[in-house]
Amino acid sequence: MSLSTYTTTSGFLLPSIHSAPPFFTEQPNPTTQATATAQWSRLILAYARHKKLFILRVEDVETSGSDWDEILRNTRINRKILPGYLSNIMEAMVAQNLAVYEPVKQTRSVLVYWRLPEEWAEVLYDWVISTGQLNTILTFYDITDPPLESLLTGIPISLLRKAISILSKTGRSQTIAIADGEGVRFLARSK
Repeated sequence: MSLSTYTTTSGFLLPSIHSAPPFFTEQPNPTTQATATAQWSRLILAYARHKKLFILRVEDVETSGSDWDEILRNTRINRKILPGYLSNIMEAMVAQNLAVYEPVKQTRSVLVYWRLPEEWAEVLYDWVISTGQLNTILTFYDITDPPLESLLTGIPISLLRKAISILSKTGRSQTIAIADGEGVRFLARSK
């Protein structure tokens, strides 16, 4: 069988390595395995960005029809990644700051950083400016579920908190207690 790229039903272009049966199993050679792990990490990040997915779980391998099916399985060659292998890839991604365990204190689910928290901070700040909401108190809900879909629609609260924290350190946001939880005010850049 020749290796070839493949476009999934969601429009994602799978790399040719996804057609190689050995790609779906851990390799005994550490150098080969390190290369495969790096390729899996890039694939997971690219797919997460394409589908706007944030959470990857070991259970996604076992669940047919999961959001991750298109990359965790290859029905054309009758292969799927095994849960233990995916767990090891997730561990490597966490070690490289490409993901964090979410929730913390467990190792079966990660929040995938297809954008780093620092990048999300800039996306958030640019959105606030473009929507004219400087000096306005916004709830987390206002940000994650705005009336018009934005890049921030559906962002997990834990990632939103990190982005807000980064902006706070640069004097561009301040968290405020409000009646039904927390809010945030975004401030103009200090010159």
